Amino acid sequence: MTDTKIKFCGLRREEDVKLAASLDADFFGFILTDRFKRYIAPKEVARLKEFIPATGKTIGVFVDEPVDYVIACAKTANLDMIQLHGSEDDAYIFEIKEKTGLPVIKMIKPLSEDDIITARKSKADLILLDSGAGGTGKVFDWSLAERLGRDYILAGGLTPDNVADAVKKLKPFAVDVSSGVETEGIKDFSKMKAFAAEVKKI
Repeated sequence: MTDTKIKFCGLRREEDVKLAASLDADFFGFILTDRFKRYIAPKEVARLKEFIPATGKTIGVFVDEPVDYVIACAKTANLDMIQLHGSEDDAYIFEIKEKTGLPVIKMIKPLSEDDIITARKSKADLILLDSGAGGTGKVFDWSLAERLGRDYILAGGLTPDNVADAVKKLKPFAVDVSSGVETEGIKDFSKMKAFAAEVKKI
């Protein structure tokens, strides 16, 4: 059985969180930048956290937000981890880690070997490789991920149809899905169940 962990992202509804918990998800992602359609208010995240088991991690996702906003959200939402999905640099990462005391995940969009070098050197606690911000549903060149040389979360275009191949080929620390388990912008329970089953069967 695979050691690869599962992250459901873009969660907004109580029923989505409960289902993710029932599927033994490891990471529960909430979009806290209000420019994105899957945005959820920090106070609502705090309320939904009661449905997340102690073994699950609540992750707040931010895109190029002021440091003070991230700090405030982390406190209000009672986050366990912070995910930075924009152009944030190492200085920003250091400041967030110092002021919140929380682990930081940094998204890198791998278009070239230079991006992999940047990811390898990043001061973030964990790297997330994705094809872009906002649930693009697109897959990037997985051969780049194979050269990273550190633990990472694989995202970008994953679905129940391709996640098993991704886990077999790349053996990522975790896989992250949002739009790949949605139908018309809403989390689809049958797709979430199928996604988790595909990961766990490896």
